[in-house]
Amino acid sequence: MEQLRAVSGVAAPFLRINIDTDQIIPAKFLVRVTEEGLGESLFYNWAHLPDGAPNPDFLLNKAPWSGATVLLADRNFGCGSSREAAPRALRQRGFRAVIAPSFGGIFFNNCFRNGVLPVELEIEKVKAVAEEMAADPSAHVTVDLDEEMVRTPKGQAYGFTSPPLLRRMLLEGLDEVALTLTFSGAIGAYRSRDAIKRPWAYAPR
Repeated sequence: MEQLRAVSGVAAPFLRINIDTDQIIPAKFLVRVTEEGLGESLFYNWAHLPDGAPNPDFLLNKAPWSGATVLLADRNFGCGSSREAAPRALRQRGFRAVIAPSFGGIFFNNCFRNGVLPVELEIEKVKAVAEEMAADPSAHVTVDLDEEMVRTPKGQAYGFTSPPLLRRMLLEGLDEVALTLTFSGAIGAYRSRDAIKRPWAYAPR
């Protein structure tokens, strides 16, 4: 799994409510052999005109937002169906963090497993960051998972919390299998003790 400790970059102010996973990555783009190119379909129905041409008015089609690494959103971001392709599309497009007041539960967990950090901040703080970005679009916002802190271009600092286990997995770049293997010593010790109590469970078959 991809590791993340901190990210610093342009933060795109995309303050819409209830952006669901089908809006993030429409279902018609999931019928492919591989997941390559998911980033090109991110927010497709907003990012493109009816004829398929890029929508020049869409925020993420404009510089410097087109190169943003942080996305600012409003309440309930990532609600809807439990498609893991949603955070993968964000990651392929270059996003490493999404800051919003709340997230869809499954999407929130999937972000950690796909190298994207979901940060929950009160809407007033999200709007404050967005206002700073509107004033200076090329400025950088820093999202630090080590310190669990969001720092704005003007020096404001907003703390946040993450689930401890998911935080560790993202900091260290561990998926569930790799995380389990970090307990190899304890697992081996348990098996040794258990083999004495239940030798039949370990007999060759």
